[in-house]
Amino acid sequence: MIKRLFVLCLIAAAGLVAWDAGASAILDHGSRGRLYTDAGKIPYRRVALVLGCAEMVGGGRVNPFFENRIQAAVRLYHAHKADYFLVSGDHHIARYDEPTAMKNHLIAEGVPADRIVCDYAGFRTIDSIIRAKKVFGLTKITVVSQKFHNERAIFLARHEGIDAIGFDAQDVNGYYSFLTHCRDQGSKMFTLLDVYVWNTRPKFLGPKIEI
Repeated sequence: MIKRLFVLCLIAAAGLVAWDAGASAILDHGSRGRLYTDAGKIPYRRVALVLGCAEMVGGGRVNPFFENRIQAAVRLYHAHKADYFLVSGDHHIARYDEPTAMKNHLIAEGVPADRIVCDYAGFRTIDSIIRAKKVFGLTKITVVSQKFHNERAIFLARHEGIDAIGFDAQDVNGYYSFLTHCRDQGSKMFTLLDVYVWNTRPKFLGPKIEI
């Protein structure tokens, strides 16, 4: 009995490893040639979609993933490669508001308030992508996040018929980065289920909002 259980565990582990590797390969292929790190070389897109994350981490420090995404968006603006920013994130409770935090930081960096639109229902990457098209009417965008996140976002965008490219914010080193990348590996695996099995739709849509 113990031997049989051990074999089943090995088979399950091998299946998960294969699924993880396959998901990474599919997402990498879907975003190949569409990721940029140089604001001078990325094509112009009227609207950039900035994907949200927590503003703060333990000890009252600004989340480095958050800060680097803001700085990437600012570089796009000053390079005249985006005129408007759709900041999309989680605002499921009053005291947690990713879009407003992103907007405030962008304004502090010199981006005019009237060039920033908040999407308060970007609870997951798939929500942010589909809402960009269904609610905000966007079919051509630049996605701003770290490379590992942009790969998922571009895969989802192309599946939804959006012409998307990505501007990669600087990644983060250290323990916190390790945990984030571990979570992302799981997210990659579930992305395929969202698209090919569950046909996941956003939690909320709502009236059209023109940018």
